[in-house]
Amino acid sequence: MIKVGFIGLGTMGLPMAANLLRKGYPVTVYNRTPGKAGELTELGAATAATPAEVTRDVELVITMISNDDAIREVYYGENGILGAIKPGTIVIDSSTISPQLAKQLAADTSAKQADFLDAPVTGSKPAAESGTLVFMIGGDEAVLNKIKEPLHAMGRSIIYMGPSGSGATAKLAHNTIVGINIAALVEGLAIASSGGIDPSAFLELVNSGGAASKMAELKTPKLLARDYSVQFSLELMLKDLRLSSVLSDGLKTPTPMLETAKGLFQMGESKGLGALDVSALGQCYEEWIGKQLSDRKE
Repeated sequence: MIKVGFIGLGTMGLPMAANLLRKGYPVTVYNRTPGKAGELTELGAATAATPAEVTRDVELVITMISNDDAIREVYYGENGILGAIKPGTIVIDSSTISPQLAKQLAADTSAKQADFLDAPVTGSKPAAESGTLVFMIGGDEAVLNKIKEPLHAMGRSIIYMGPSGSGATAKLAHNTIVGINIAALVEGLAIASSGGIDPSAFLELVNSGGAASKMAELKTPKLLARDYSVQFSLELMLKDLRLSSVLSDGLKTPTPMLETAKGLFQMGESKGLGALDVSALGQCYEEWIGKQLSDRKE
């Protein structure tokens, strides 16, 4: 069975690596912040002290890192992936990064006679835990065909998007819709709450009618319970919207709704909500309308 290296054990990476281990893959893990590998070592994972150490011993390297700067550190830094990679190794990055960086990683990996795929995911923490993520892939489709089995250990669907950078582009376009959906959900809930409508009844309506969405389904229980534990953090959503804004500017594509949603999430971050779940955006509206968006008693 193919040997896998997994770098990045955060909200998404840890359950993804756990699912590989449960499916019998030998996995070596590394995380920039120490102390996150305990659960994985109990499942049989080996640990490494650096990204380079991970890379030397495996045939497939998967990275799941928070942002472009962190990706550059892991790939190009001292003891990074590209300094240790062997010819024939396949590297996939499942982070949400800029398409420009994805293309650069593909070129620099190819120069080492190895292969790179940009392979971001959608599904947030619940799907990472259940192994039902959706992968969107940019790069050589023939390379993708070699590693579909380990991807299916972590996800339910693999969608090929096109050449290098296409997966990253698709993810930013996708998360633009997600961010707008969340903003629309809490804004509609604010209107209903201001009008004296019971939040539970209103969200039942949303999930039963034309306003239904995956985000409404996921965030309804969190909004009603005022549960802001992280499935996908507000600060990461804002990071993705900023990347999408840069991308759309380069593509000369007008995005008025993206810019509005980005502004709302910037307000949330300025209120200190960045480390909470995206549903915490509702706290901004609660401040503006002077009442809770939940019937939970504080």
